Amino acid sequence: MQNKVEEFNTYRSQMNDKLLAENNKLIKRIFNLDTNAFMAGALDVKTKELLGLVASAVMRCDDCVKYHLESSKNEGVTKEEVMETLGIATLIGGTIVIPHLRRAFEYWEELENMET
Repeated sequence: MQNKVEEFNTYRSQMNDKLLAENNKLIKRIFNLDTNAFMAGALDVKTKELLGLVASAVMRCDDCVKYHLESSKNEGVTKEEVMETLGIATLIGGTIVIPHLRRAFEYWEELENMET
């Protein structure tokens, strides 16, 4: 049985492969733009991932939140940094973000449990 992190990554990978196999120029360019936007530049990758996390939470995109949580974890972000970032997102987005905050916290716990 897969945990939530493995399930999300498997689904995301399979569906991305299917979408990209359609060879739609616009979709491929959007994927490429997204990839390049999160590379190091004037801001480091860790900062960009935390910005992505805030934007994703405010926009209430649970898949995006999961993606940026995992990418942030891979960049060495700590639980305290995630909680502060999610706090900012909740402040900016308002109480409607709270359900997404709950799911984000649950997913972060899954990421932490994978370390043990």
